[in-house]
Amino acid sequence: MYYDFFGFREPPFSIAPDPRYLYLSERHKEALAHLMYGVKGQGGFIVITGEVGTGKTTISRCFIENAPDYVDIALILNPRLSARELLSSICSEMEIPHRSDASVKIMVDLINTNLLEAHAAGRHKVLLIDEAQNLSADVLEQLRLLTNLETAEKKLLQIVLLGQPELQQILGMPELRQLNQRVTARYHLDAIGKAELHSYLRYRLGVAGVRGDVFSPRAVSRLYQESSGIPRLINLISDRALLGAYAEGEHEITAAHIRQAAREVRGNWGSQSSGVNPSRSGLPRYLMLAAMVLLLVIGGAWWYEESTMPEPAALQELAEDVLLGGTIERPADENPVQKTVSGSQPPGAVRPASDSQRAMFEFNADALALSEGYRFLFQVWGRKYQPDQFPNACEFALSEALGCLERQGTRRSLEFLDRPALLELQEESGQRRYLVLETLIGDVAEIRTRAGTRKVSFASIEPYWFGSYKVLWSRPSFMDDRGDGARRGEQLWLGARMMELADKYSSSISENARVKRMNTEEQVRWYQNIKGLSVDGIAGAMTIIQINNDLGAALPRLVPKARSGKG
Repeated sequence: MYYDFFGFREPPFSIAPDPRYLYLSERHKEALAHLMYGVKGQGGFIVITGEVGTGKTTISRCFIENAPDYVDIALILNPRLSARELLSSICSEMEIPHRSDASVKIMVDLINTNLLEAHAAGRHKVLLIDEAQNLSADVLEQLRLLTNLETAEKKLLQIVLLGQPELQQILGMPELRQLNQRVTARYHLDAIGKAELHSYLRYRLGVAGVRGDVFSPRAVSRLYQESSGIPRLINLISDRALLGAYAEGEHEITAAHIRQAAREVRGNWGSQSSGVNPSRSGLPRYLMLAAMVLLLVIGGAWWYEESTMPEPAALQELAEDVLLGGTIERPADENPVQKTVSGSQPPGAVRPASDSQRAMFEFNADALALSEGYRFLFQVWGRKYQPDQFPNACEFALSEALGCLERQGTRRSLEFLDRPALLELQEESGQRRYLVLETLIGDVAEIRTRAGTRKVSFASIEPYWFGSYKVLWSRPSFMDDRGDGARRGEQLWLGARMMELADKYSSSISENARVKRMNTEEQVRWYQNIKGLSVDGIAGAMTIIQINNDLGAALPRLVPKARSGKG
């Protein structure tokens, strides 16, 4: 909901264990080092413990992605199983065929055979068990027996146990002393230190596409106080604080936002929910905020004469009406007014609309069938597309050294790609049609219709557009080559452009020289990181589009160069 407002490509504080968002604090680096060291050792057990939310699962995902190529990992996420059920799960994870009613002995024999075969093939097997504090003593003893199989040099199965601090207490039980003696590496993962919190926040914001500080210094201090440095709590509170700031039209997170978000995360809705009267609505604040956000989105299709958004109290009243099933009537004297250009004015400010901006989009008159839409989009690129000869428009694009790119996004993502777009529209009845958006300046959208090109208000299009669009992009010639020629062509094409980009983006002479010494893949990663793209070292559609944008390639632009100031 708030992603476009702050400029994020994706939620920066999701609690999903995405390895891209793993901020390697000193503690996390040590935990990961223990895993990497242990897996290269002589087998046995590795134990990683930590409080709830400290990042154990995320570290395990990072470990899985970065484990050596010769390592095969079996992952058990739900260890609250009997010994027989756990062995069956291990067989399934190791892709060992077995009968559903197989006995413990049969499954142990099958696992042992599989381990010997893997060892003969130069493979190393690792069993990783998350939430291991849920394992019973009997099951842990069965796991110990699995590690008995060994050669003269090493044990054939490595077992990694990740769990909460009580796992250490369980392993300290007298009946598990043999297992405890086989632990070759153990580490307890602490929370993030106060001094590291600022870097943690900046790292996650950067991965999500925003460089710089969104949280005020006092907000960071308050966040540490409320979360005690537990990453999961940091993420939950930060996400809620961003939503609260968005609802208020604020671009900076303050200590007050953090304080209120922490109350909500803990489930304390109270009477301090920004003036909402709980006795009247009976609704928690997060639902009220969701309704307010919904109203702000819907507001793009409403027409107000006022130069500012409604007061927060008025929004809350409207939100309660929506949530309680009320209706909102539009005053009879409301007139159209245009939405602001993202980032050009303070939140809530509205620019006067010129006569050309008052032209309205008409669904039935201006929308097109898909084949017509593609025909007009190819016209923008100077190509003549005939649907009867090429039913598949993207195949025709390939024959013209172009590529098709289909995306789901917002106006911000359209402007980021900066290419004329084919928008997918939908009427209330469910009818789907298409619109060729040739240029977009402020609220003035230039569209191609059967009657010719005309300018309409982009705000009048938005009620029909739910984010789906298609663009064409220029494919470099090396993409159509095969074999060694393709690789050489790619290196030549990218190499020449990376020299220019190094001159454009390097902050110093030494960095410029360092970038130019990199191999092609490293240069692509460097550029992707600068542009906020997925950093994979592969020059795909998004990367090539941005390279052409940065170097001023003579291609159709959504925001014309002369008026956008782009190179």
